[in-house]
Amino acid sequence: MKVAYDSRPMKDPRGVGRYARCLLGALQHSGRGEIVETHQPRRCEVFHAPWIRGAMLRCPVPMVVTVHDLASLKRLGEYLRAGLRDRLRYLAVQRADRVIVPTQAVAADVVDVLEIPEKRIAVVGEAAAPALRPRPEADVQAVRERHGLPERYLLWVGSLQTADPRKRVAALVRTRRNLPLVLVGPTGPWAHELPDVTLTGIVSDDELAAIYTGAHALVFPSNDEGFGLPPVEALACGTPVVACDVPALREVLDGHAVLCPVDDLDHLVAAAESARRPAPPPPPWTWENAADATWEVYAQAARDPGGRRKPSGPRVPARTRTGPAERGRTPTRRRLNGEEFPPGASRAHR
Repeated sequence: MKVAYDSRPMKDPRGVGRYARCLLGALQHSGRGEIVETHQPRRCEVFHAPWIRGAMLRCPVPMVVTVHDLASLKRLGEYLRAGLRDRLRYLAVQRADRVIVPTQAVAADVVDVLEIPEKRIAVVGEAAAPALRPRPEADVQAVRERHGLPERYLLWVGSLQTADPRKRVAALVRTRRNLPLVLVGPTGPWAHELPDVTLTGIVSDDELAAIYTGAHALVFPSNDEGFGLPPVEALACGTPVVACDVPALREVLDGHAVLCPVDDLDHLVAAAESARRPAPPPPPWTWENAADATWEVYAQAARDPGGRRKPSGPRVPARTRTGPAERGRTPTRRRLNGEEFPPGASRAHR
């Protein structure tokens, strides 16, 4: 089978880039078919967009799209600009012949919000990259010196380019703690205003493995996730994980991490500071397993394409609708090319 794989997100330093890189490597290594890195899928049998930005409204071949989460649609009040932009992208996702999601939690959201039938959804988990494994003390000491890290520290890993409401990094920083807090990942200006933390910026996989290995524990305060890759990476490096008890994290980490109530960050930090080694092993799923499962999805899409229908648009869950209607007024809606948009939306959002 010849598959067109949209490799553009591989340059992204966030989780979507990690997914695109690791999955592509495993697909190529499996030897089960030919992978062509392109977002123009002509002369291929299947097209895979490992991010929603690559989804096509009119794909010339069966299309597979990976949906990592639906936060911008589920929480429209917190992600208004992204929600309007992504809403149009999800029109293309609705036309996919198969949709890959990382957890059953996201699968349920795709059925509920995008109204895509379960038969077109495949749950394919993620894993730690091969480079993320326990490192010797010499490597840990070297990365401490390079980034000015303390001897003992709590760790958070993710993107700090914008203040993502569901990640709750600012709330974590404000929470009382006894150990220093190290934040790893690409940063935006707002992150440099966070008090009493150490920022490393973007690091290599070898450095990240050493930072994970040297941490007292990974603390993960997200109140919504699609998968939660940093906790799996931390466990792969032998580091204990303490996270909030939300559906996707419970699904991925149950039995491998301490899960705390979402509304109690004091408990979260206290549990992280009292964590003990050895950490439980990571979930056994590997990128090789993910590649095998993804090849099966490609085969299903090629054999039984099922997404060729006119998209109706994602349904915004009632709990996320905000605006004039909630304040007792009837909102005025406009139509652009036959599609409804809330007040203030313009063609620029498209």
